[in-house]
Amino acid sequence: MTTALIYLLVMLLVAAVVFLLASLVFGRGEELAPLAAGSSPTRLPAEDITAEDVEAVKYQIVVRGYKMSEVDWVMARLGTEIDLLRARVAELETAHAGGEVRGE
Repeated sequence: MTTALIYLLVMLLVAAVVFLLASLVFGRGEELAPLAAGSSPTRLPAEDITAEDVEAVKYQIVVRGYKMSEVDWVMARLGTEIDLLRARVAELETAHAGGEVRGE
């Protein structure tokens, strides 16, 4: 009886070690492969960025936080979009002010 119990414990220990090694080698069972080096899940539309687009931005998490190149890219895109919007507002204000002068 004692021998059978020892065999059972040894089998459970071996099974646990095999399972641990297999999970380390094959990962957690993700359906998608990890991203290739240099690629990014960070996405923004080419133009007309909305608040929802900004809220939906996701960054890769690296050892020390978010991937800096992705954050820099998003900030540059948002800066460009803001500059374009400000230029368009200035253009419309100029056109509106010119229309008022002509109308008088």
